[in-house]
Amino acid sequence: MTAKNYWRDLWHYRELIYFLAWRDTAVRYKQTGIGVAWALIRPALTMLVFVGFRRLIGFPPGAVPEPILVFAAVLPWQFFSSALSEAAGSLIGNANLISKIYFPRLLIPLAAVATTAIDFAITLVLLLLLMLWYRFLPGWQLAALPIFLLFAFGLSFGLGLLFAALNVEYRDFRYIVPFMVQFGLFVSPIAFSTSDVPAQWRALYALNPMVGIIDGFRWSLLGGRVGLNPQTLAISAAVAAAVLMLGLWYFRRMEHSFADRI
Repeated sequence: MTAKNYWRDLWHYRELIYFLAWRDTAVRYKQTGIGVAWALIRPALTMLVFVGFRRLIGFPPGAVPEPILVFAAVLPWQFFSSALSEAAGSLIGNANLISKIYFPRLLIPLAAVATTAIDFAITLVLLLLLMLWYRFLPGWQLAALPIFLLFAFGLSFGLGLLFAALNVEYRDFRYIVPFMVQFGLFVSPIAFSTSDVPAQWRALYALNPMVGIIDGFRWSLLGGRVGLNPQTLAISAAVAAAVLMLGLWYFRRMEHSFADRI
């Protein structure tokens, strides 16, 4: 199939994204005791752990209350980690659908990432309530938040495509993704700010694309009270774009064999 026809089919089957996203959301909360409260409990507990870590280490208080500083980083991390995990396992989870009918397989991980947008919205409301509690209002920088959300979406989608395709080929990748998510939580600037990293190491640290995303979220949500380094942002954005291109290329390269291997 030519690339032109493929992207045309992707648009033709676009309604499948809504169906898959709605189905996955309903299944996720259908048999849970506290329903959507899970979307609040996980980031809240993560925030409490990292606030406790900051105080244990002895980070000096800044212009932003610690719970807000940490939660503004937990918000994009929660979106990224959930989207990556859901997308990476999406092809295996929809094996019956893939083996029975034709449609662009790219829609499956795309719907998986879109599903996590619901949890993101719930968590964002919790952050806004927390900011109201501390009487801490954002500034005009909040208008840039959709840009950084798109940044996070592209990174999680690109990595999700890559690992979804690898998971079909090599089933042991399902064990690698949780490890990557857990490891990434501690090497990303959640309990601290990028400004706490020595200046000579910041460019290298920005090769972790979540650095630029978290810095961008903090800058936009906290009214510019946390700095945004253009060099760090540019490096992280370049890495995220490369990951997205790699994920798209590898997924499209392997897509024709999914029905036979899954």
